[in-house]
Amino acid sequence: MKLALPLLLTVLLVLALPARADDAKKLRIISWADYVPAEVIADFKKETGIQVEVTLSNNEEMISKLRATGGAGFDLAQPSQDRIVGAQQEFRIYRPIDLSKVKAEQFMPDLLETVKKNASIDGKLYGLPYVWGAEGLVVNSKKAKIADYGDLCKADLKGKTAVRLKRPTLMAFALASGKDPFALYGNVKAYSALMEEVGRTLSACKPNFRFFYDNKDQLLNGVRSGEIVAAMMWDSGGWKLASENPDIHFINPKSGAIAWLDTYALPARGKNEAGAYAWINFTMRPAIAAKIAKSVGNFSASKGADVLMDPKFRAQFAASFPDGFKNIKWYPAIPPGLEEIEGRILDRIKAAN
Repeated sequence: MKLALPLLLTVLLVLALPARADDAKKLRIISWADYVPAEVIADFKKETGIQVEVTLSNNEEMISKLRATGGAGFDLAQPSQDRIVGAQQEFRIYRPIDLSKVKAEQFMPDLLETVKKNASIDGKLYGLPYVWGAEGLVVNSKKAKIADYGDLCKADLKGKTAVRLKRPTLMAFALASGKDPFALYGNVKAYSALMEEVGRTLSACKPNFRFFYDNKDQLLNGVRSGEIVAAMMWDSGGWKLASENPDIHFINPKSGAIAWLDTYALPARGKNEAGAYAWINFTMRPAIAAKIAKSVGNFSASKGADVLMDPKFRAQFAASFPDGFKNIKWYPAIPPGLEEIEGRILDRIKAAN
């Protein structure tokens, strides 16, 4: 009997080894469309021997899937920086980043500091910057003149504009009203009052909206056809349209474009942490990051990647943002509970006549 227990432990250890070996050869990423290009996957596998499996998702689904499994099922997630702290505080779905395993010099310092500010809890960092972009306005200059989000509600644009029925639209119209919604994140009563005000504005504006768009192709095609002459849109979509039609421009609104920053985050129960760090360091190399930026249509947080991108793309950015980051509002971390308030307002706008 004295030999039975050691023998049993040895058998169990041997049986466990193949699974662990397989885990080290596979990196499971949950991310957005176009964020993990096939070309980059192939380059990474050639260098490391690790196969990458990608599940396409969005912020809400990432949180939902990781919450359902307690942070298992994936080795790397790519939520927006503002969606990390609240989800971590409520559901404990991530593990802290170990900066000693990261080549921090590969990141743009200002973007790294932005994420440190918005994705840290009790001195522990839960995200690293990956790619970023901004939402502003797109306009056909021959058919409309607009300078800020509220101009989408001008009487002469009835039935000719479009927005998403999502929280970025609430934030944009709050800014256009002269108020800062992000400054009210810590005051639920004041934030609710502001959202109520924005909800009334958007409900009154509904006759101007040809539709609330659900996907990029719906909006792009609407602008191309002339059905939509002005809309709230992300920068890359606006630049794409501008490259097709010189009358179409993406502009930074008077009250400021709203910038998003998507990240690398480590699920709490991922099986291949070493592979995740290897991927982070690999994809932040300027040459690799430039390939990813081209696939996404936005800029990378990699230091030096921008100079490797298409000069036309860089020129479009300079034209839309002549002052750089000066008139850009970054999304801060969303405290728990605020999205429920926004959801009620959005439902009310949808139901409004």
